[in-house]
Amino acid sequence: MITFSLSLVALVLGYIFYGRYVERVFGPDDRVTPAVAKADGLDYIVLPGWKIFMIQFLNIAGTGPIFGAIMGAKFGPAAYLWIVFGCIFAGAVHDYMSGMLSMRHDGASLPEMIGHYLGKTTKNVMLVVTVLLLIMVGAVFVYSPAEILHTIGGDTLMWIIVIFCYYFIATMLPIDKIIGKVYPLFAFSLLFMAGALMVWLFMHWPTLPELWTHCYNMGAATEPDKWTDNIFPALFITIACGAISGFHATQSPLMARCVKSERMGRPVFYGAMITEGIVALIWATVSAWFFYGEPTPGYELIEAAKNGFHTSAPAVVNIICKDWLGVAGAILAMLGVVAAPITSGDTALRSARLIVAEWLKLDQRPVPKRLMVCLPLFACSITLLVWQIGNPDGFNTIWQYFGWTNQALSVFTLWTITVYLVRRKKNFWITLIPALFMTTVCSTYIFISKQMLHLSEPVGYALGVACLVAACLWFALWYRREKSKQVNE
Repeated sequence: MITFSLSLVALVLGYIFYGRYVERVFGPDDRVTPAVAKADGLDYIVLPGWKIFMIQFLNIAGTGPIFGAIMGAKFGPAAYLWIVFGCIFAGAVHDYMSGMLSMRHDGASLPEMIGHYLGKTTKNVMLVVTVLLLIMVGAVFVYSPAEILHTIGGDTLMWIIVIFCYYFIATMLPIDKIIGKVYPLFAFSLLFMAGALMVWLFMHWPTLPELWTHCYNMGAATEPDKWTDNIFPALFITIACGAISGFHATQSPLMARCVKSERMGRPVFYGAMITEGIVALIWATVSAWFFYGEPTPGYELIEAAKNGFHTSAPAVVNIICKDWLGVAGAILAMLGVVAAPITSGDTALRSARLIVAEWLKLDQRPVPKRLMVCLPLFACSITLLVWQIGNPDGFNTIWQYFGWTNQALSVFTLWTITVYLVRRKKNFWITLIPALFMTTVCSTYIFISKQMLHLSEPVGYALGVACLVAACLWFALWYRREKSKQVNE
């Protein structure tokens, strides 16, 4: 609990001090924002600051900081380091800069910003990658809520149809009609659940593994047959939301189109990510007690966990919330594992609509033009869902590729922001270092992961280091050319 307490304080201080420094680097001013200049009553709409924060938090969170933290807690207290340092120095900077950069480019989507700073070829590649990622989000966040709702009543297929109907309506309607009204409620429920669990932790003060006594891969040490992933790079792929996630850069432009003043950027973008980091921290701590509590792991003390217990993230959420928080916890758990994935899916498909429409230069105010974009996207997502249902390991397969694609997207976002900062003669180190780190993480994962090339560890790590060196050399050469160009101009 000492590690948890120190980590919690670090996240708050990170927002106060480092967040303010990042804000000064960017330099928000009083220029007219896209929400005012391009108001269309559909996607560009001025919303209250508190509502934008709640929508942004739920957009980027969903169940990510819960499920990722639960799975990441199997690695042990090393998860705390990644959540704290990743969130403050990488994830929150990534979210703030991508949101503010979108505002400075008239509410542009991520592929447009990547193309502007990294070139047309990179833009086209990332356009495909980004839309595929968002379609995958739409598919993977339908089946599990439908299965849970099936236990209440109706069959799974019926609930899948209901959820997709909701997706379609939420994607087509103006952002203030459903998302602006319902999301703050769901965001509050997630925050309330996290707050209630934090109060429980401080009231009971359980004995947990601390960073200075258990800083190793606890999953591999306690379950060598089941937990074979190495901390590097698997931890940094497993815990994405709560540390850094490329998916967030597809969501920040949604709120960048609703912000009245650039000075709202730090609480909305940086603050929402820090809040997500706190939620991840709480669930990592709850899970540490559940898996490794001393003298007895939490699951041995909970009656509901003794029969057919398995460590899937939704199971852990349901068991802990019902045992700790009673009826209220059961309701919150249901909202967490049902409503949050659905809200992530609908904003993902909304982002995909806007990205494709921006690429095709289609005005989205006429309903027929919205349908032209939505229908093919929904057809692709439904096709992927059908494959997922028909394949016994379909969900896990899609999720693994989603996890890596998600982090790879953060790499391109960080490089885009770095180029922007260099050209504006600002401190580019705040994004260059995270960009180099995540480049190494994603490339190494490709080489050694069982789902990718699955090379031997010495070869995989050596190739990961080679990618790091290549990225450093590429940036050094580009930076030299850029400085020469600036001098000549």
